Amino acid sequence: MAGVSAGQWRDRKRYLWMLGLIAPASALLPSTLVRLTGLEVMWWIGPVLVFVIIPVVDAVVGEDGQNPPDEVYKQLSADRYYRWCTYMFLPVLFAGLLVASYMWAQDSLNLTDKIGLAVTVGVVSGIGINAAHELGHRVEKHERWLAKVALAQSCYGHFFVEHNRGHHARVATPEDPASARLGESLWEFLPRSIIGGLRSAWQLERERLSRKGLRTWSVENDNLQAWSMSLVLFVVLVAVFGVGILPYLVLQAAIAIMLLETVNYVEHYGLRRKSLRNGVYERIAPEHSWNSDRLITNVFLFHLQRHSDHHAHPGRRYQTLRSASEAPQLPAGYATMIIYAMFPPLWRHIMDKRVRAHYRGDLSQANIAPRKRDRVLAAQGSRS
Repeated sequence: MAGVSAGQWRDRKRYLWMLGLIAPASALLPSTLVRLTGLEVMWWIGPVLVFVIIPVVDAVVGEDGQNPPDEVYKQLSADRYYRWCTYMFLPVLFAGLLVASYMWAQDSLNLTDKIGLAVTVGVVSGIGINAAHELGHRVEKHERWLAKVALAQSCYGHFFVEHNRGHHARVATPEDPASARLGESLWEFLPRSIIGGLRSAWQLERERLSRKGLRTWSVENDNLQAWSMSLVLFVVLVAVFGVGILPYLVLQAAIAIMLLETVNYVEHYGLRRKSLRNGVYERIAPEHSWNSDRLITNVFLFHLQRHSDHHAHPGRRYQTLRSASEAPQLPAGYATMIIYAMFPPLWRHIMDKRVRAHYRGDLSQANIAPRKRDRVLAAQGSRS
């Protein structure tokens, strides 16, 4: 599309981005849908939407296929409409939590239905972390604060620190807890990434504050600021609706965290940056992240699937991200890949051969789980 002018190019997804609000709105819908349909399964509309409806529509609609040209980059970045699509996510997100808290407090709702609603809210909260991800990368101070607000519901406020200053620096290296290793199952990855990310976020803030001559336990600590927002939110909700809602608040937060970390697992599985002679790693490039360009999931996740371009150019706003053809490609959208990841034998059947193909059969270049490295390389030798 060389030579196109800013006036000629049109973002065909411009008004589709508002569909991204369907995800947080799904937490507002269960009680109405149950009343209209009489189907108790509607309390579980969140996982049904994300893991059934979106994968099916993704498969039918197929690839996105549109990349914004360089000529429109500045204009597209400055267009405030796209920012409001992420800003509007937050009131819808918290309205859903408020309605859910009211429903959890009702004796008329049985335990199974309350759990279903908690799962729905948790899935929505996980997608809310993605909105926080977009906002947290911005340089504007108010957007960075909104990122912390978006993370309050999931109690994962340290993601703001670890993702931007930890993961983006160490991505696709053995030192990064959020980069999954070849041969590592999702269930092995989750505790390593969750615990490692927490430790990293605390260490990063301790070092930053020390350089400024401040104590770690300071009001300037971004982790403490974000965690305080979660504490205040939960205390207020429990004070208003009763302590009986606390287990469901905890459950939805746990599901949100698992959803985020499962996406992390998908994004970099087996990929590794080369270590250079001076002991540092090569510059981050599109080939260090898995790419997917399924249209529907692109819209629902603000182009998160164009992860290769995001890591190569973390300052780009979501509407300007491009699908990188030179990056390794996932066989399906994120919603489908999350399902695959939950079943390790299926995941390895689908993905290990793609890692092997990416490195042209030389798995010594891959990021391999340490305890499985000898076995993986021995298997490679037997194929040679």
